[in-house]
Parts: sequence; structure tokens; C-alpha cells
Amino acid sequence: MIDGRALHFVFKVADRTLTAKFYREILGMKVLRHEEFSEGCEAACNGPYANRWSKTMIGYGPEDTHFVVELTYNYGITYYEQGNDFLGLTIQSSESLKRAAAANWPVKEHNGLKYVEAPGGYKFYIIDKPQPVDKDPVVKVALASSNLAKSIAYWNGLLSLKIFEKTDKSVLLGFSENQAKLELVDIGGPVNRAKAYGRIAFSCPYDQQPLIDKKIQEANGKILTPLISLDTPGKATVRVIILADPDDHEICFVDDESFRQLSQVDPNSDADLDKFIKSDKSRA
Repeated sequence: MIDGRALHFVFKVADRTLTAKFYREILGMKVLRHEEFSEGCEAACNGPYANRWSKTMIGYGPEDTHFVVELTYNYGITYYEQGNDFLGLTIQSSESLKRAAAANWPVKEHNGLKYVEAPGGYKFYIIDKPQPVDKDPVVKVALASSNLAKSIAYWNGLLSLKIFEKTDKSVLLGFSENQAKLELVDIGGPVNRAKAYGRIAFSCPYDQQPLIDKKIQEANGKILTPLISLDTPGKATVRVIILADPDDHEICFVDDESFRQLSQVDPNSDADLDKFIKSDKSRA
């Protein structure tokens, strides 16, 4: 068994200004930390780009207790083609719907569910109930599956996420009841990740990472980046392993001990993000 903790989902963003406005002013999230990097990530955290990039963690509370969003911005990249891989992130927050209406941000509906779209077309489904204060408002992330049985064998069988709900066309998985869940939905055809593809991240104890590595190798699964240490200037070094599921959804497992140090809320991050947005000449 893996003692996993759901951490965040990574989005590539092309318009940092409008994106920051959406998460802050529509969803009501807070910037938790902001980091700038002079060259591409060794674990392809920013995608297949060797350029300067930034990472902004944003959410409803500290990363120790909340599932958050990682906004990856590659300087000079102005567009990412969307695929059909990311289906939506669900949050409980009637307040977000009120803020969207007040700001004239379109609120749409799909199968009776209200949603708002982040810049780039990423869907955020909103449960129209007051935002909880005693738990994380983020409920689940939904990703596409081309073969639900294969997906379940991988996520439940290999990675040991528990099954919380299951239908013919979808499964809800997670490491524990009190964490954000992963929903996999059978779309009845191939999954196209295009250029905007993201990555879901979990943590686990340092000594369990080699066990994951061993399990995936024995199952002939994909390891995109073998165990590697990643540095963040002025912050903790973490060890990660990057996997891909049967539909090539990227999965990061980072060691929990170091990540808890790295992910401390930085009180200067909000101002730092604004400063780097203002000084960004790559979109000129």
C-alpha cells in the first residue's frame, strides 16, 4: 500500500494576467507561493520547454491541508492547444458563482452542472453550496479514460488508490476520505492530450518512492522521469518520480517529508506574482 496524499493539478497557462484574475477574483483562491526558474525543469514540470518559466501555487489554504492548483507559465509561449484529457475540477463554492456574476464572467451549464472556464478553456464545475470552512472546497479532478478497466487496474491495482464510487462509465478514486478525489471518465475513444496537458501530483513517504518505482517497472508501466532530486532556489530540495498511466496522464509522486518544507506558504508570493507579471516583456 502507498500512503499517498493528493497535492495539486498542474495547468499550463498562456495568459498569466487574466489567469491570476480568474483564480483570485472569481474562484477566490489565494496565492500560496510563487517561484521563478531560469531554465526548464529536469522532470519536465513545465512541459517540454527549455526556457525560463514560473510556477504559482494557488488554492483555498495551505498545501499541507488543501488540494491546490499549480499554474505553470512558460515565458514566450502564448497558446496551448487543448485536448480532451482534462474534463474538469469540481469545487463547492456558491460564493464563486456570485463573484462570477458580479464580474460578468460567463457561468455555463453542462448536464445540469454549472461551471466557469479559466483562461485556456479549463473547466471548473461549481457545486452551488456555501464554501466549507472546516474542509477543503476542492472536491475532485476529472480526467478522461479510453478504457476504464485498464485505468482502474492501474490506479487502484498498481498505485493502490481506493475506489469510492464506480459506475459503468466512471470511477472515483482517492487515498483517503478526507482528500480531493480523482475521477476517471470513460470517453469511449482515444484520449488526446494535445499541448495543454497537465499533471496530477501526490506525495508519499520518501522510503515508499522506490517501491512505486519497482511496482511500475514490474508491470512494464511508463516511468517518464526516474527518481530525481529537484532544487528550488532558496527552498527545500525534493525527490520525485514521474509516471504515465495507460492514457499517458502524467503523475508525480514527491517525497512528503521534503515537500512539506518546500510548500510552506510564502507571505510575499502574492506581491511577487504581480511584480513578475508587470515586468514580463515576453508577451510584448
